[in-house]
Amino acid sequence: MGEKSLRASFTMRWLLQAGLGILLVILLTIHLVVNHWAAPHGLLTYADVVRYYDIPGVAWMESIFLIVVTVHCLLGLHSILLDLNLSAGATRIATALFTCAGLTAIGYGVWLTRTILSR
Repeated sequence: MGEKSLRASFTMRWLLQAGLGILLVILLTIHLVVNHWAAPHGLLTYADVVRYYDIPGVAWMESIFLIVVTVHCLLGLHSILLDLNLSAGATRIATALFTCAGLTAIGYGVWLTRTILSR
């Protein structure tokens, strides 16, 4: 990969992470207000969560929140590894592990959301 394309790749990842950070602040604010401040004692029971997920759009918002948090986090960890100047092989292994961890977390979260919606 040439120097120019490598720089473009870093720039695109940085822009993606910055954009996700802005989206994360918005979604986190909504999540905190609805789940923890507007609810009298927060959504403490499973029944509370099921009722909350019955509101149209909530499951989508929470799923998007999970995806944004996961991708933002893993991009940040990946950037830290790149700053450590690891070997190309170590970077590839870390990238593969981060990708697997992220897909597992997102897959589990989406499965759990669908399970709650089916109740």
